[in-house]
Amino acid sequence: MSKKLKKRLIRIIITSALFVPTFVLDLIFHLETLIPNTNVGWLLPLAIYVVVYLIIAYDILIKAIKNIAHGHVFDENFLMIIATFGAFTIMEFPEAVAVMLFYQVGEFFQDLAVGRSRKSIAELMDIRPEIAVLVKEDGSIEETDPELISVGDIIRVEPGEKIPLDGVVISGSSALDTKALTGESMPMDVIAGSEVISGTVNLTSSIDIKVSKEFKDSTVSQILELVENSSNVKSKPEAFISKFAKWYTPIVVISALLLALIGSLVTWDWQEWVSRALNFLVVSCPCAVVISVPLSFFTSIGKAAKLGILIKGSLYIENFNNAKTFIFDKTGTLTKGNFVVKSVYPLDNKEEILRVAVICEAHSNHPIALSIKKMIEVPNEASLYKINNVAGGGIIATYQDEILYCGNAYLMEENHIDYVPNLEAGTVIYLAKNQTYLGSIVIQDEIKDNALEVINYLHKDGIRTVMLTGDNESVAGAVASSLGLKEYKSSLLPQDKVCEFETIMENKNKNELVVYVGDGINDAPTLARSDIGISMGGVGSDAAIEASDIVLMHDDLKSLLLAKKIAKKTLRIVNENIYFAIGVKILILVLSAVGVLSMLGRLSIWLAVFGDVGVALLCVLNALRCGTLKDK
Repeated sequence: MSKKLKKRLIRIIITSALFVPTFVLDLIFHLETLIPNTNVGWLLPLAIYVVVYLIIAYDILIKAIKNIAHGHVFDENFLMIIATFGAFTIMEFPEAVAVMLFYQVGEFFQDLAVGRSRKSIAELMDIRPEIAVLVKEDGSIEETDPELISVGDIIRVEPGEKIPLDGVVISGSSALDTKALTGESMPMDVIAGSEVISGTVNLTSSIDIKVSKEFKDSTVSQILELVENSSNVKSKPEAFISKFAKWYTPIVVISALLLALIGSLVTWDWQEWVSRALNFLVVSCPCAVVISVPLSFFTSIGKAAKLGILIKGSLYIENFNNAKTFIFDKTGTLTKGNFVVKSVYPLDNKEEILRVAVICEAHSNHPIALSIKKMIEVPNEASLYKINNVAGGGIIATYQDEILYCGNAYLMEENHIDYVPNLEAGTVIYLAKNQTYLGSIVIQDEIKDNALEVINYLHKDGIRTVMLTGDNESVAGAVASSLGLKEYKSSLLPQDKVCEFETIMENKNKNELVVYVGDGINDAPTLARSDIGISMGGVGSDAAIEASDIVLMHDDLKSLLLAKKIAKKTLRIVNENIYFAIGVKILILVLSAVGVLSMLGRLSIWLAVFGDVGVALLCVLNALRCGTLKDK
């Protein structure tokens, strides 16, 4: 709890300790009668209640005076001062103190709620590094500000320290704690040549890093800037509330004034109509809506950040909840981009087929070559073969009188090899030895573990799904079929993908919102053009953070499902608070204006207090439910 909140709590406790006994004594002994034979007996209770009032209300008085001096007359501070001063005027001293006391209790719980909602953001902010250890050319080291480090400088990070800037490990090996950025609980091992990003924590050994980005361009700076600016992008409900509060307060004050004047002039019962006007003012304070709506979005953004989902503003929570079309990139989004050998034909010749393939691919780092090398160890004789890359065809490896062929159908046909076409979905590699066809290998990109679950969830929600990919028809069709995707386009060049996306955007309904989900590297144009751009596994990618509206820091589609659930829950709670707060206030305002509350006597002001502070507190507690979504 902050010092400011602690001070307010102490004031609430002191005021309560003074007010409750005074109020009880007043009810029993009637303090105004303790000064006998005088018409100014009311001065004693007035003096006591004013002292108690000033203890709890002095900061509200100061704020109201300062705001009036700056031309900002109509705000909730002004409303509370007018209402309580009016209560003193009509000799309702306990009610004046009670209104301010309960108002301060409500403000305390509101600020406490905001503070707790900021906690997850503060935890994320803790990734900001304080110092960097610069390794000079002579080998000496110097602690300095990370902002003073240049690209190409060498920095040293000891165990337990945060990595201050993005770079590449040039010496040493260690394990890094990446939880603050990705939520991944398992440490990430790094060695010389590994890329590392700022904000992660070195765990085991000292490492030297060559800086690749200045501090202002580093991952940690971009993430912090994204989170810090998230409150600037407001949703429609928040924008409405801001305009609502601007016009609502002066209208309420004028209405209360007219209620008191007109009613009093008609009936000449000034106390009755001033009391009604005061009840009207107390109830009309808009803090329940003004506080709870932004708090709901802020709590959700904080919760999402804790789950590894960076949302640039509440507008994108609202838009994401209302989106009815989701467009997916394939590789790196729906699939892992991790190629594996799916099948070998014929199976009874598997060892020889794989041996030929691995000899041809022994010196390649292509993903397909790597997938083959995972299946079988490269034999020693592979180094003896002369490799010839055939453009658009594959590889021919020769050694003495042995010729090995590894490639596509074009390579087989060009070399007059009689092969058996393989129509299985995936990348098909044909193998031959000395003009004799051996068989084929089918290699496929693995579908992400949670992809089917997420697509099914979207379909149940009535959402249209589309996949755009550069892969051929058979590969794209197999992935779409596995995931139950309703629409897809294959064999798209980068420019074709943009054209297909633009076609969808042009043909959508006016109020329809489109989400594009990509890997954040080669999808920047479509991410930026979409209504909501979402990048997968975007940590460390400038394009992802700059072009996306939502960054899923985990390379896991489950985060998309979590983000959707957060958005849906947030908008439901926001609407609950708006309808509940405004509904209760309108009801009590009408009852106050027509005099029903006055029939309750001194209880009327207490009901008015509930209509303000009680409703505000209930809305705040409801808003905090935005942060209770469990990562299951």
